[in-house]
Amino acid sequence: MHKTIESLIIETLRQASQTIATAESCTGGLLAHRLTNVPGASRVFQEGFITYSNASKIKLLHIPKSLLETHGPVSQEAAKAMAEGVRILSKTTFGLATTGIAGPAGIGSSKVFVRDLPVGTLFLAIAAEGRPTLVWREFFAIERLAFKEKAVEVLLDRLCLILKNFLSKISPG
Repeated sequence: MHKTIESLIIETLRQASQTIATAESCTGGLLAHRLTNVPGASRVFQEGFITYSNASKIKLLHIPKSLLETHGPVSQEAAKAMAEGVRILSKTTFGLATTGIAGPAGIGSSKVFVRDLPVGTLFLAIAAEGRPTLVWREFFAIERLAFKEKAVEVLLDRLCLILKNFLSKISPG
């Protein structure tokens, strides 16, 4: 039977007694959905926050209002703060975050929505206990649902690679 990437992640975290939490904006809970579809996910998945608005980012993740005003909710700084915030608040080994502009438009759209960023702009972040937070900027000019799915897939792929490296350094042998 073919294992999904999320089942590999959950299994790896479980075997290493590590935990995870998510903070999602543009993906609206799809990341948490994918992770919690795996049997046994409750052993490692602590919680997920859907912080779609600035107010929810401030209230739930304790992101400073000044950070959002200065850099915007779709920025490297916001993604980093989201991942770190969810990791700390949830007391987990890993915190994952997504923020971006899925937009109402799709392929070929050049409409600008947030701080001169075009539809399709995406920031992904992974915070790991005792490690620098990693943030990536991506661009996918695709329709809204495909954008959300692609964002989650890219983040899960990156997490899988990080887990191999991170956990090989903390596991004996």
